[in-house]
Amino acid sequence: MKDFKIILSEFAKVDLSTRKAAVATVVRVRGSSYRSPGARMLITDDGRWVGSISGGCLEGDALRKARQVMQSNQSITVTYDTNEGSNQNLGISLGCNGIIDVLIEPAQQSIDLFQSLVKIDRPVALATVFGGTTCVGEKMLLGETTLSNPSISWLVEEKLRTLFETRESKAETFTHGNDTCEVFLELVQPGISLIIFGGGFDARPVSQLAKSLGWEVQVTDECAAHIAPLFFPTADKLSLCQRQFIDRDFNITPYTACVLMSHNFDYDRDVLKKLVNTSTPYIGIMGPRKRFDKMLVDVTLNDEQMSRIHSPIGLDIGAEAPDEIAVAIVSEIQARFSNRDGGFLRNRGGAIHPRDEKTDQVFKQVYLNS
Repeated sequence: MKDFKIILSEFAKVDLSTRKAAVATVVRVRGSSYRSPGARMLITDDGRWVGSISGGCLEGDALRKARQVMQSNQSITVTYDTNEGSNQNLGISLGCNGIIDVLIEPAQQSIDLFQSLVKIDRPVALATVFGGTTCVGEKMLLGETTLSNPSISWLVEEKLRTLFETRESKAETFTHGNDTCEVFLELVQPGISLIIFGGGFDARPVSQLAKSLGWEVQVTDECAAHIAPLFFPTADKLSLCQRQFIDRDFNITPYTACVLMSHNFDYDRDVLKKLVNTSTPYIGIMGPRKRFDKMLVDVTLNDEQMSRIHSPIGLDIGAEAPDEIAVAIVSEIQARFSNRDGGFLRNRGGAIHPRDEKTDQVFKQVYLNS
């Protein structure tokens, strides 16, 4: 979701009377790559870009290909082989050991869709054609639009419906008669939103770091002095809210992380009583374990509610200073929403990113609520 927001923000600054723009999207990966399918970047004809499709290796060539797209106004798919010795056409030795397909299309074909996607409050399934006999760049949003080829469209629709169960965004090939179509099937979910309860000094770096990841950030407190805009310049919303009105004033969804940082025991306890009855998958409470144990004297929780509570809050990275603690907190939230344990990658068996063993294709696995 962050890529969508970045692209929209920068596209709004483009003067289309003098400039042209294109969007590049990673639609398939076989082997290894820096970015997974679904990674996007916006490119303008003056040589600028935002977002990324790699670690910086492919962007230069993508810029050259994008200029062709801007001139012809026709979408194309470019295949990059980043294996050692196979990428001399790029003028560099990448050695990422992967084959990456990148769809490059005129920006205007995607912008309206992106604007609707950033507003969603539920998962949606999106299909993007990147090869075959059907028009490259054509898109289908399940329940909203269809592809121009009815036979292929029906097949794609059936596969899109399975994404809500498999939660695998990946490329598939569809065939009907003489028609063949390569399609990137993508499950798009709302971005993470973060509500920080308590506007103390240690909440400030948490807000800033979360916002840098593209999350929506809200900060609330019962004391107006704690939530001055000067303290939280990047936050999306600052709220003065009494604890008894939390369930009335905030829309807390399965995509909302809640962090209690007020250092006021009674306030945190009362807020916790409200939050456990919402659908938030993450409730983090600042303070030592004994503090939370004391809350349990007055708060009765079932096993499911307990599983969503993280106290003490954060990953065990030896954090001491506020900035370090912010890293621990935000990292734990990211791990929770990705269903990872936050351990060292060197100790992780197998590939970093999920992979289809039959095709050796990397796909983006959406773990939330799985």
